[in-house]
Amino acid sequence: MTDIDRRLYAAAQVRELDRRAIEEHGIPGYTLMRRAAAAAWSAARDRWPLARTVVVVAGSGNNGGDGYEIALLALGAGCQVRVCEVDARQPGGDAATARAAWLARGPIERYDEVSAEFFQADLIVDAIFGTGLARPPQGAALAAIESIALARRSGAAVLAVDIPSGLYADTGAELGRAVCADLTVTFIGRKFGLHTGQGPACAGRILFEPLDVPAAVYENLAPLARLMDAHDLRHCLPPRPRTAHKGDNGHVLIVGGDAGTIGAVLLAARAALRAGAGLVTVATRAAHAALLTAAQPELMCRGVESAGELQTLIGRADVVAIGPGLGQGDWGRMACDEAFAAGKPLVVDADALNLLAHQPQRNERWLLTPHPGEAGRLLGIATAEVQADRVESVRQLRLRYGGVALLKGAGTLVQGGDLALCPYGNPGMGAGGMGDALTGIAAALLGQGLDTETAAGAAALAHALAGDRAARDGERGLTPSDLIDALRAVVNP
Repeated sequence: MTDIDRRLYAAAQVRELDRRAIEEHGIPGYTLMRRAAAAAWSAARDRWPLARTVVVVAGSGNNGGDGYEIALLALGAGCQVRVCEVDARQPGGDAATARAAWLARGPIERYDEVSAEFFQADLIVDAIFGTGLARPPQGAALAAIESIALARRSGAAVLAVDIPSGLYADTGAELGRAVCADLTVTFIGRKFGLHTGQGPACAGRILFEPLDVPAAVYENLAPLARLMDAHDLRHCLPPRPRTAHKGDNGHVLIVGGDAGTIGAVLLAARAALRAGAGLVTVATRAAHAALLTAAQPELMCRGVESAGELQTLIGRADVVAIGPGLGQGDWGRMACDEAFAAGKPLVVDADALNLLAHQPQRNERWLLTPHPGEAGRLLGIATAEVQADRVESVRQLRLRYGGVALLKGAGTLVQGGDLALCPYGNPGMGAGGMGDALTGIAAALLGQGLDTETAAGAAALAHALAGDRAARDGERGLTPSDLIDALRAVVNP
């Protein structure tokens, strides 16, 4: 990816980029509209070369103008094209020019006058709403979104122009009801909401087209976030010196595994080994230590029942990870008290996060790795509120608790000094134990000398890429052990 490819913007920022291109660099708005249509149509032809019937559903804004221009290109390619509009208001500006150009070649139908058969097409182009939408679709627009969904279930392909209608560009939240596209072609600047929350599910495959605007358009406008790239791991995880030994690669202590949850701490420890930790010690309940050693002989497993015993192990470690299978009883609380007070680099997950939510404190040396439910408990809000604005949620986590916050989910977010988004991973990773694996990976990377923010981003990348590698034989049935088995290839880029 180029630097511009990796920048993620809010809707207002993209509008500013548009303004700069038009007003400061002299590119007519209609020229940009035609470039956008050409890019979208080219992508559609590449994806669906056999499509012969095309339906364009247009709104009254510039997104609709893009749709009219796409209709003209489809007609010129020999397709059967039908266009309907969902808004009684007449478009203005460049969209009006595009609408007039289409009317010179073909009719426009009103959505409320078409039948269900209207949407029986090879390809449907969603050009209803752009990035300006900030409230749930209503009326004919909502009905058209529902019709597109029905047609897609019946086999029609769906192309979204710039952003799926009904998706909030700033957060990735679905505003009541949104189009689910197979392909989204987005222009000028990548919209943050395409890549997190409901964005990946609604957008399908995402293609970015800068429309040949000058690089100067992007100067002095800091993006909302940056998109991680798989190649980043090459910089974070270079080849090791030929003289390296276990002491150079970090001693990780993983604390967890209360009664009935021994598997969680085992997964975290295995992931730490596969991510390259030099030494991994597990502090667990006394009854579990021998079982863990038998399951993974490379681990050093210690039964811990007192604060003094845990203090000794923490003192020997370079990095501490706490939470997998920890429980929220007396033993878990004791372990958290000792780990939080130790002053070591720290990865905090699972029940350690839930205990932290009950007794909030700040620590600049820890990495918090909540899923949305845990984030909600840390912030005192519902899980749905976290998902509705993942950007603000991860910012608040860092503001209230310090350190670096990693908010898991589709489009994992890492908030340190800057905000980064991981675009990899797959639905097969929605299984118990995946977060434990991430904890182990993050601890191992901290132990290998990465700073907390870099380790968080690299761990998110390695975890997601290993999940994608493990899912090559299918997403359904993917287990954390599959992901851990795939890790070694990923952390040796």
